[in-house]
Amino acid sequence: MTSFGKALARTETNIPGLVVFDLPVHGDSRGWFKENWQREKMIALGLPDFGPVQNNISFNDAVGTTRGIHAEPWDKWVSVAAGRIFGAWVDLRDGPSFGQVFTTELDPSRAIFVPRGVGNSYQTLEADTAYTYLVNDHWSPDAEYAFLNLADETAAIAWPIPLSDVEISAKDLAHPRLADVTPIAPRKVLVLGAGGQLGRALHAEFGDAPHVEYATRADLDLTDRELDSARRWREYGAIVNAAAYTAVDLAETPDGRRDAWAANTTAVAALARIAATYGITLVHVSSDYVFDGTADRPYTEDDAVAPLGVYGQTKAAGDAAAATAPRHYIVRTSWVIGDGKNFVATMASLAERGVDPKVVDDQRGRLTFTSEIARGITHLLESDAAFGTYNLTCDGESLTWADVAAEVFALTGHDRSRVSGVSTEEYFAAASGPVAPRPRSSVLDLAKIRATGFEPAYAATMLRRYLTT
Repeated sequence: MTSFGKALARTETNIPGLVVFDLPVHGDSRGWFKENWQREKMIALGLPDFGPVQNNISFNDAVGTTRGIHAEPWDKWVSVAAGRIFGAWVDLRDGPSFGQVFTTELDPSRAIFVPRGVGNSYQTLEADTAYTYLVNDHWSPDAEYAFLNLADETAAIAWPIPLSDVEISAKDLAHPRLADVTPIAPRKVLVLGAGGQLGRALHAEFGDAPHVEYATRADLDLTDRELDSARRWREYGAIVNAAAYTAVDLAETPDGRRDAWAANTTAVAALARIAATYGITLVHVSSDYVFDGTADRPYTEDDAVAPLGVYGQTKAAGDAAAATAPRHYIVRTSWVIGDGKNFVATMASLAERGVDPKVVDDQRGRLTFTSEIARGITHLLESDAAFGTYNLTCDGESLTWADVAAEVFALTGHDRSRVSGVSTEEYFAAASGPVAPRPRSSVLDLAKIRATGFEPAYAATMLRRYLTT
């Protein structure tokens, strides 16, 4: 029987993400009324903003009609419009909760949120029962499903009406036992810029899990007009954008300016649109170049941007575009060092070859190793940290480029005094092409990401490891 006058409330179950909701139902002699789905109130209670795109209704005229245990690759909000049902849910997702079972009855005053990959089955307990479900993807024959036999001995569901006495389709009767079920994989993760230094570090961090994809520009052109149909985007849970135009000096040329805006802004806007449409978490890597470097303290995430050159302008515009995606992490970093050609590798090579370099000594910052950026991105995705912008660099005292070069010389067994400091103007005085303005201070405040439980490694420790392993 429907309960009237209950307050809107949620109840967690033993299956992660499967949540039962009590719904207020208002009735009188004429019948009853309820708010079946009220986004603002339910999000306030912790329901994911899952973005339904389709509403389906199932009607059963006979008591005991039983539908098989199906796990779909989308989220569902299931509620009863009339009658009463017994529901059984089995976690068929790959992970530690695989095989967990939850059962309960639903009537018009109770609903349930069923996350992607959790198998669901319903048995009608009253005649003329109708239940409705909102889903956040359109049905597709190419979608990945999982099924479980209603009579599976491991699940051991206590059906109110024995399965021998109810109406079941032949297809549902033929579904496999739990031991033979292929678990539903997590939503896909797409790493863009897979061929770059950060992309390679992300590959090392995420590994070769089947749900993680790595793409270069040759694999996926973000400026393609057909981008919306280039992937089945609803299958993706996160896009990590490690692709960027980083030739800061070349960006000051006509061709470079065009390419920098295309890669760092236009492409990011396209990704943000995709992420917003399909509920994907967008991770976008930003830069210290969005600041002018005049601050006398570390920059926080809330400081106003004031880029000096074209590269910084395109990165700042890209950040603004990425922030339009409701689920976004903008990871702002500086002085990136990774696998391949970089400042540290160059200094180590000069030391070995007997070259005594002149290095800029009026720009300050902290080195950031790509492995730390990858580790921080993983942390943000796995910890469910609040969406927004996070500074992410290595920790430790700020240094100049000349300080870093001297330390590289010392760590590789050479005399650090071979490194001479010069001003930025003196260093670029003989440059034959355009030179982009650099921020004099690139030191970023790390308090916000620390508050999420992430402890950045010390730059000095990472530098020593980089040069000795």
